[in-house]
Parts: sequence; structure tokens; C-alpha cells
Amino acid sequence: MTDAIRPAPPAGAACPAQSGRVPHRLAPGGAGRAAADARLRKDGAVVPVLLPGEVPAVAVTRHEVLREMLTHPEVAKNACHFTALHDGTVPPGWPLTLFAVIEGMTTADGTNHRRLRGLVTQVFTGRRVAALRPRIAELTAGLLDALPRAADADGTVDLRRHFAYPLPMNVICELLGVAAALRDRLHELSNLIVGTAGTAAEVLAANREITALLTEVAEARRAEPGDDLTSALLAAQEADGDRLSARELVGTLLLMIIAGHETTLNLITNAVRALCTDRGQLELVLAGRASWDDAVEETLRYDSPVAHFPFRYPVRDLEIGGTLVPRGTPMLASYSAAGHDPDAYGPDADRFDVTRRPAARHLAFGHGPHYCLGAPLARLEATVALQALFTRYPALDLAVPDAELPPHPSFVSNSTDVLPVRLTG
Repeated sequence: MTDAIRPAPPAGAACPAQSGRVPHRLAPGGAGRAAADARLRKDGAVVPVLLPGEVPAVAVTRHEVLREMLTHPEVAKNACHFTALHDGTVPPGWPLTLFAVIEGMTTADGTNHRRLRGLVTQVFTGRRVAALRPRIAELTAGLLDALPRAADADGTVDLRRHFAYPLPMNVICELLGVAAALRDRLHELSNLIVGTAGTAAEVLAANREITALLTEVAEARRAEPGDDLTSALLAAQEADGDRLSARELVGTLLLMIIAGHETTLNLITNAVRALCTDRGQLELVLAGRASWDDAVEETLRYDSPVAHFPFRYPVRDLEIGGTLVPRGTPMLASYSAAGHDPDAYGPDADRFDVTRRPAARHLAFGHGPHYCLGAPLARLEATVALQALFTRYPALDLAVPDAELPPHPSFVSNSTDVLPVRLTG
């Protein structure tokens, strides 16, 4: 723990790095991520930014300050602290509203957060995740078998669409008892919600539709329980009989669908991209000089699946990393920027290195009470997928120059929108 966060100085006192700073406008389409992150880090550990709708916020970009912010007792997750949401500053139909107001673990604090997380951890256990390895391997093998049939006439196949997406989506939907017929539509809606380049009307419509679909899933499992997490969540209760409310259940399912496939989709995509771009790193893994686990962890640091995760709010005026952050200001956890912090990862932080042994552990899955419950599953899926992919197709390579890969249209989600590859080099 550092002293990066402290009470704000008295009114009228100077607060370093606050006055006269021009806010950075986050590119809604996710373009130029590395350069944008570098500019943010250069400007400071806590940087003023503008969100869509001209909503002011700050991004926390440096590893140690971010790590402390994620556990600080005077930084909250519940939108009751989001001043601009309640004073009219946030425009009606704001496309990022769902990130703030969804009912579930990601927007709960203290006792309520512990209650919600406890109900989920009862059923989403480490033993249950570990038992998924054979099924993940089976799904992976089937997708690899199908890749040649998905290729264009020139031998190019979009690995993101035909491999990195269906693997985690099928795993999480099987876990939750979601019918196969709903999965593609849930992915489309998830993309609209996580994407930050769509219109407010598109995002609001996606919110309504995905809520309705997941309500149907919950009601189907209530009527006919099965061996799935949704049925288990419906049955789970604390010792005093407390259960998830209907809104909390749908919010939890929404979180698990989105985080349970979008994160791993990006992780697999980003890992394949990095390994193909630097074949020397791939050769280290194939030769046994680094493990697939090493490749996954370095990808999480180097090209985090999440760029800027919303939202946290100081419950009173705080000085964070030398910047005054007024009470109720929305804060972004800038995982992609923090992953390249030279103070944490050395002067070569911008280099992909599967043999890296940093003193600082990356923050790609968060830190503290809100650490991602799905991290073990994402790691397992990515490790199984990468090892099987490059064992089956060791000459697999990008079909276009890395610089031509289009970004996923989001400043929340971090990846490329397509990943065209040739399986045989």
C-alpha cells in the first residue's frame, strides 16, 4: 500500500496537477489504443477524461495507484455516489448507464457486495471450474476440426469469429443452462452494450432485449431446474434465508454472460495476435522454454482484454495520485494503460515477453473485493485453447499485417474486431 490516496486538501489549498489540465477525449471506437494509453500515462497517474455525452470522469493509469484505488475504503461502486447521474449532467439515454445501474456484484459495496458475491461463490466454485477442463478440451477440438471448412477460398479464416468467440460463449452458456439458439443473439447484444461507438438508442434497445432474454432463461430454469448455475443460483441462499432478488439474478446472469465470454474472447484473440506478431515468443513456448500459462499471463498484462473499466466513485473529495478528484466523480480503471507502466514492469514494459517475471502482478482481472470471480475459468479456457491451436496448426499466422487489424469499437473492451489468419502459413 502506498500513500497515493489521501483526503483532499482544505478548500483554497493548492492540489498538484489539477488546475488547467485539458481532459482527454476517449476514442469511442477504440482506435490507437497503445498510443492513447501512453498519452494518458504521460499525463499522470490520474487523468481527466471526457466520456460520451461530455460527461467528465478520470482514468487511473498507473499500476500502484490503480491497485490502491481498487481497494480503498473511500472509493465506492454503487451509483448512488455518481453525482452527475443524479444532478442532470448525464444526458437522458446515456449509453453507459447500464455500467452504473445494473443490479449485481459489480455495483454493490460492503455488506451487500459480500452477500451477492457469497451467493455466487456457493455455486461457481473452483472445483466446478476445474471439472470443466475435459469439456473445454472437447469443444476446442471440435472448433479446430471445423476451422478449415470456415476458411475462404484463399485459405483465410477469421479466428476471432470461428474459434475465440464460440469457445467461451458455449462454455458459459452451458454452465448457465442457456439454450444454444440464444447464444449468437446474446453475443450480438453483449457487443452493443460493451461497445462504446453505438448510438444511445441502440444500446438502450440492446439492454431491454438482453434483460428480457435472460429473464426468460431464469423463468425456464425456475420452472424446470437443471444441473446448471442458473438453477443453482435460484436455489442458493445464505444461512439466514436471503436469496438473489429477481433483478439481482438477471443482473448476475448478464454479468456472467458478458464477462464470461467477452473477456476470454479478447484474451484468446490478443494472445494469438501477439504470438503471431512476435514468432520468437511463440517459439519459446513451443520449445518448452516458457509455458502456455506464461503466454496467457503476459497477454493479460501486455494487451489486457479490458481497457477502461467503469465505474468507481470517491465518497468524498480525495487526492488520488496527486490529482484532486471531487466526490462522486466517475473513475475508470485503466487496465490496459497500467499494464504498460514502466514503474511496475521496467523500461521494456511495451515489449511482449513470455519469459517476463515482473515483481508486480498485473491487474487485468482487478484486485481486492471485486477481483473477477471468472478469472480461473478465463485462464483455463485460454490455456487449453492456445495449446491446442498451436499444436494443431503450428504454422498459423496472421493473414494481414498487424497494423491493418481494425480495433474492436469500444474503449471498455480491448481487442481487434477480426483476426484473419492462415492455418498453414
